[in-house]
Amino acid sequence: MNNNVQAHLLGGGIGSLSAAAFMIRDGKVPGANIRIYEAAPLLGGSLDGAGTPEHGYSLRGGRMLTFDNYECTWDLFKSIPSLADANKTVFDETVAFNELYKSHSQARLVDKRRAKVPVASMGFSMHDRAQLLKLSLADETELGADTISDWLDPSFFETEFWYMWATTFAFQPWHSAVEFKRYLHRFMLEFSRIETLAGVRRTVYNQYDSLVRPLQEWLQGQGVQFILDCKVTDIAHTISDGKFVVTGFDCLRAGNSEHVDVAASDLVFFQNGSMTDASSLGSMSRAPEKRDKTDSGGWTLWEKLAAAQPGFGNPAAFNSSIAESYWASFTVTLQDAAFFDKMQAFSGNEAGTGGLVTFKDSNWFMSVVLAHQPHFANQPPGVKVFWGYALSPDRIGNFVAKPMSDCTGEEILRELCGHLRFDLDVMETANCIPCRMPYITSMFMPRLHSDRPLPVPKESKNLAFVSQFVEIPDDVVFTVEYSVRAAQMAVYELLGIEREVPPIKQHDHALSTQFEALIKALK
Repeated sequence: MNNNVQAHLLGGGIGSLSAAAFMIRDGKVPGANIRIYEAAPLLGGSLDGAGTPEHGYSLRGGRMLTFDNYECTWDLFKSIPSLADANKTVFDETVAFNELYKSHSQARLVDKRRAKVPVASMGFSMHDRAQLLKLSLADETELGADTISDWLDPSFFETEFWYMWATTFAFQPWHSAVEFKRYLHRFMLEFSRIETLAGVRRTVYNQYDSLVRPLQEWLQGQGVQFILDCKVTDIAHTISDGKFVVTGFDCLRAGNSEHVDVAASDLVFFQNGSMTDASSLGSMSRAPEKRDKTDSGGWTLWEKLAAAQPGFGNPAAFNSSIAESYWASFTVTLQDAAFFDKMQAFSGNEAGTGGLVTFKDSNWFMSVVLAHQPHFANQPPGVKVFWGYALSPDRIGNFVAKPMSDCTGEEILRELCGHLRFDLDVMETANCIPCRMPYITSMFMPRLHSDRPLPVPKESKNLAFVSQFVEIPDDVVFTVEYSVRAAQMAVYELLGIEREVPPIKQHDHALSTQFEALIKALK
C-alpha cells in the first residue's frame, strides 16, 4: 500500500477521475488520500449531461467510442461496477447494449433536395487519392504546424469522404495536418465503414450517466474526497535538483480564498486547458452568450505555468483563434414522438442505430443524431431527446437568415425542419437548448510538437498534466481515450507502477485493414 502518498487532482474531468481510479486500483493508494478539486458544482468536465423533462435536457457533446480502440478506457471500466447491476461492470453492460443496438446508418448524408446521398463511393479523384496517401505517409516532423488544406486541394473537401469524416470527428480544413494523419491511422478500421458508422459503439445513456456517474460512485465508495465549487488559481513551486516541485496551491472555495500545502512527496495532477471552457447555453427564446477565456479564466493557470517552464507547453497555440476552434450544438427535448416517428421513417433507422445524419449542403454544416431512448437516466417514458451540432455556425442559414451563433432554439428548429421538409408542428412540444463552445476543437489547432507537455514533463518532480492538451505519440485527441490514457501514463510514471499501460493497437499495420481501406478509397 502507498499509504503515505497524498494526491491532489486539479479539475474534475474524466482524466482526473481516471487518475484517481488508477491510483487506487493499480497504485494501492488509499482513496481517502486522494482529493479532487473542481470549479463546477458537478464532476465530469466535458462529459456532461443534465436537465429535466420539464425544463429540457442539455448535452454539450458526446465523444465517439469504439471497442476496437480505446484500450485504456475499457481497461478502466472493466473494473467499475454498473449502477444498474453490481454484478456487471460498465464494460459488460456497454457490450451487451451494443449487441442489441448495432450502428448501421442508412441516411448518413442528405442533400438540399432532402435526398439520401449515395455513399458507396468516397468521391475521390486519382489526384485526391495521391494527396491523401502522401499526407498519411508523411512524417510528423515534415507536417509540423501545417494545416490539412496545406496538403489537400480544395476538391478534396467536396468529396463524400470529407463530409462524412469531418462530421464524424469534427475536423475543419484549417485544422492540424498531424492530427488528421493520426486519425487516419488510429481509425483506419473506420475508414472502410465510415458511411455506415458500423464501428461506433454507444453507452446505455449519455456518457455522463453511463461513464462519469458509476466512476464517481465507485471512487466515493473508496473514500476519495470531492471538493466542488473550488477553483484553483495559482500553483506555488520550488526548483529542487533542477526539478519543478509543487509546494502548494491557492484556490477560491465557495468564494473564499484558501491555500493548500503540498509536501514534496505528494502528487499533483493538473487538467491543463478545456475544450468546453467558456461554453454557454441559450434557450428557445435566447441565443447563447458569446464568451471567451477572459470570462472563465479556465486557461489562466496553464498560461502561468507555461510562462515559467518551457517544457510545460504553449496554450496560445490552442486558445488564440475562437473563429477556428468554435462550433455550436443543440439538445432537443420533446414531449411526444412526432419528430422521432417522421425521422425514423425518413432515415430508415430506429433511434440508436443510425448515427449522424448530415445535411451536406447546409450552410451551417448541420448534423443530428437520434440516440436510443431514454438517453438520460431520469428521462420518463414518452419524452424523447436528440442532439445536433453545426461546424459552421457563423454562416447565414438556408432557411433562417441569421448565423446559427445568433439563433434561439426556436430558430434552430426552424432551420432543421427546413432541411428535412418537415412541418413545424412536429416541434410543437419541443424545447431546444443551444450551446456555444468557443474552444471545442482547440486541440485540433495547428501546433508544434513542443506546444503540448508530456503527461509527466521531464522537468517535473511531482506534477503531471492530464487532459486533451498533452503529448501522447500516435494517439488522437478529442476522445475519452486520450484523457484516460494520459491519466494512466501519469499515474504509472509518478508511482513507479510496473504494470504496462495497454499499448495502442496498431490496426493500421494489419494487411487486411490496409487492403479494406485501399478498396474503399478506390470506389
